[in-house]
Amino acid sequence: MSPFDRRLLSNLNVSLLFLVLVLFALGVLNLYSASSLKLQTGITTVFFYKKQFAWGGLGLLVMLASMTFDYRHLKSVSKPLYLVSLVLLVWVLCFSQEIFGAKRWISLGLFNLQPTEIAKLSVLLMAGHVISRLQGRIDWADLWKLLLLVLVPSGLIILQPDLGSGLNLLLIMASMLLYKGLEKRVFRTLFIALPLTLPWSWFFLKGYQKQRILTFLHPEQDPLGAGYNIIQSKIAIGSGGAWGKGFLEGTQSQFKFLPEKHTDFALAVFGEEWGFFGCLVLLTLFCLFLYQILCVVEDSKDSFGHYLVCGIFFYFFWQILINMSMVLGLMPIVGIPLPFLSYGGTSTVINFCLLGLVLNVSMRRFVFRQL
Repeated sequence: MSPFDRRLLSNLNVSLLFLVLVLFALGVLNLYSASSLKLQTGITTVFFYKKQFAWGGLGLLVMLASMTFDYRHLKSVSKPLYLVSLVLLVWVLCFSQEIFGAKRWISLGLFNLQPTEIAKLSVLLMAGHVISRLQGRIDWADLWKLLLLVLVPSGLIILQPDLGSGLNLLLIMASMLLYKGLEKRVFRTLFIALPLTLPWSWFFLKGYQKQRILTFLHPEQDPLGAGYNIIQSKIAIGSGGAWGKGFLEGTQSQFKFLPEKHTDFALAVFGEEWGFFGCLVLLTLFCLFLYQILCVVEDSKDSFGHYLVCGIFFYFFWQILINMSMVLGLMPIVGIPLPFLSYGGTSTVINFCLLGLVLNVSMRRFVFRQL
C-alpha cells in the first residue's frame, strides 16, 4: 500500500462506519424477531432476515468499492445514470407486474430490482453536480432547472403509485435548495405561494391517498379497515412500556396482529420488544449517525463532495423522520422504510453505497483546497 493510500485510510471516519454496522446488526436482529412465529413445537422463522443479511454483505462490498476511487469521477457518470434511472422508471410502469396494486419492482429472477432507489441515487449525484457549479444564491432560472431535474423522476414514482417516495425525493431537493440558499425574491415568492397552492393538491390525490390522510386524523373510525395498521402499530409500541417485553416476546408481532412488520413497521416490532428506553437508544444511534454525516459535510473541501454529502444527509434524515413519525401515528402512513432496520434488498445496497460515498469524501477531505 502506498503512503498516499495509507493517508487516505488514516482519514477514514471510523465512528460513522461503526454506527452503520451497529444499526445494520440491530436491523438483522429485529428482522429475525419479525420473521419468527412462536408455535407449540418451538420457533419457526421465514427467510427475511437471512436475505437481509445477504443483501447487507453485498452492500458492504458495494460500500468498499465506492470508497476506492476519486469521487469527482462521478460527475461524468451522473447524467448517464440519471437517464438510465428514468428508463427503468418508465419500464417498471409499462412492463412490470402489478403487486398489491402497485408497479414498483422489475423481476430479475433471483431478486426484484426497485428502480425508485436507483432514481434517488441518480438525483443526488445530479443535484450535487449541478448545485456545486452554481455561483451565489439560486435564482429563478437555476430553480426551474433543478425542479425539472427532480419533478420528472418523482412524477414517474408517484404514478407507480408510490406517493411517499415521490414526495421524499422532492423533500430532499427542497432541503438542498434551502441549504444552498435562494435569492430573496425567489424565497419570498415561494414562501407566499406554497401555502396558498398546497391545499389544492387534495383534488389531485387518489382515493386511497385521501383515505390515508383521513385515517391519520381519525384512525378509530375504521379500526378493522383503513385504521388497522396505525392502531396496531401504536398498540405494539405502547405495550412495550419502559423496558419492553423482551426479545421474541412481542405479542402483536408474534401473533401477526402487526402488519408489514418486516418493512414499514419494523420500528413497532423493536419498540414492543425493547420498550421506551430501547427506542431511545436506537434514536440516539440514528442521531449520532446523522451527526457524523454532517461532520463530513462541514469538513469537505471540494464543492461537489460538499453538496453530494449534504444531499445524502437529507436522504437519510427524511427517511428516518418520516418512518418514525408514521409508525408513531404522527404522520399519515406512506411507504418509506427505516434505513438499516426495514427489509429491502435494493434499498439496503443503495444505503451502503451512499455511505461509501460519504466515507470517500471524508477520506479525501485533505486532498483538495478549501472551498
